[in-house]
Amino acid sequence: MRNKSCGFKLWQVLEYQIASTSRRCSEMHRVGGGIAALERHQQAQRSFAELSSEISQTQITNLQSQLSQFRTALAHFASTHRDKIAKEPSFRHAFQQMCTSIGVDPLAGPRKGGWWAELTGIGDWQYELGVQIVDVCISTREINGGLIEMAELIRLVSRLRGVNSGEITEEDIVRSIKTLEPLGAGYQVVDVGAGRKMVRSVVKELDDDQMIVITVAQDSRGRVDVDGLVQKRGWSVERARAALENMLLRDGLCWLDEQDESCPQVYWVPSAMQWEE
Repeated sequence: MRNKSCGFKLWQVLEYQIASTSRRCSEMHRVGGGIAALERHQQAQRSFAELSSEISQTQITNLQSQLSQFRTALAHFASTHRDKIAKEPSFRHAFQQMCTSIGVDPLAGPRKGGWWAELTGIGDWQYELGVQIVDVCISTREINGGLIEMAELIRLVSRLRGVNSGEITEEDIVRSIKTLEPLGAGYQVVDVGAGRKMVRSVVKELDDDQMIVITVAQDSRGRVDVDGLVQKRGWSVERARAALENMLLRDGLCWLDEQDESCPQVYWVPSAMQWEE
């Protein structure tokens, strides 16, 4: 019985060793296959990287060639149409729309690809217009308190430029005012409603009541009073008087006329008045 028991245990040990050896061989086989697959994957990645590099280099070369051709064509365009861009609003508008569609800023400086502006001259023209806008706004600030109607600004700037400088439009004014933003002087186009725009040349915001007063004043050639605001806008007398007094005393945006026969106190908004030569 003792020998039989010992033989049985020995047989179990042999079976366990054989099974363990088989498992180790199987694992080594699987590991070997994993390493080979990893090497194939890395090789494929290297091949794709090389191919991608070749394609990228080809694309860069083609792009450089296209940019060179584009700049040559642009130089020809600039030499042919430079004067037309400066003097004809419709052509200038089409040119600026083309710039927008292809993602080119015609006012960019040399460090930002401003060779477009250098070739066409549109940058110098736009900055010159900006200086003229500042000139008109400053010279009229004592009259209108730093708020001028767009049409009046265009008229005064056009007179300053002279008849041979070409027509300018509202779009030209808006674009030039954007070039003045880095100055921090407060130049801004203000929409007062009904499609009307004004240009503010001082660092202060118009509140809602002031915007309404200006709109009412524009409908009456610049004249406005407390009773008119009460009737046309449904304001209380206190609200109308406060809005007008703030525009008069705090912001200097209107004048007080105490000699009008129809009303004890009439306010005139210079920026909404129609001036005659």
